[in-house]
This record gives sequence, structure tokens and C-alpha cells, in this order.
Amino acid sequence: MNLRLVVDVNLSPDWVPVLTDAGIPAVHWTQVGDSSAPDQAIMSWAEANGYAVFSHDLDFSTMLALTHAGGPSVIQLRGPRVLPEQISEPLIRSLHRYRTDLEAGALVVVEPGRSRVRVLPL
Repeated sequence: MNLRLVVDVNLSPDWVPVLTDAGIPAVHWTQVGDSSAPDQAIMSWAEANGYAVFSHDLDFSTMLALTHAGGPSVIQLRGPRVLPEQISEPLIRSLHRYRTDLEAGALVVVEPGRSRVRVLPL
């Protein structure tokens, strides 16, 4: 799988051009699905279409843990800074650093000052 991201509705659509400019194809969920869809619908769409989920919502990692699923990969922003101009550089570095893990199935958590990866299933 090539790394492609679907950006959750809880993050700004401004992430799409930032990610795309960094060489990571991305779509905002509102471009491909209903903005009021439950998180499980986003996970199912991402899995079926070969995308990783990029979110600020803890529910996605919880779903991975409860289901012991092998995918889709999830990239989770933690902390109060979630706008591209606030955290895009560390996020993009983490995406490139963990690209192989994400392509195979992983949870990557990015927060100010650090990032970490857990290979799926959790």
C-alpha cells in the first residue's frame, strides 16, 4: 500500500494541501463521505480504499485496540496544537520516518516534541 491519508472532520481541510505538497496524497473526509458519518464508517472507507486515517480523535485508536484490527493505519495528533501552521513539520517528519510501518499497518501518535509508533494489531 502506498501511504495516502483521509483527514478526519475534526481536523481542518487546510491539512490536505500541506500533506499533498509534502508528497503524501490526502483527502478530507468531507470530500469523500458524509461529515456526520460515524467514525466506524471512516475506518471502513479507509480500509476499503487503501487510506490511513489522520485524526485528533482518540476513538480511532480505541477502535483499533478493541477490535485488534490490522488496519487501517491511524495517525493521531495529541495536544492542543492541531492546525497545520502549528504542527505540520513534526507531523510530516513522523509520517516519513514511520512510512513503512504505516504502509504495513500502524498507529502513529504525534504530539509536541515527540512521536511514537505501534505496529498493528494492538
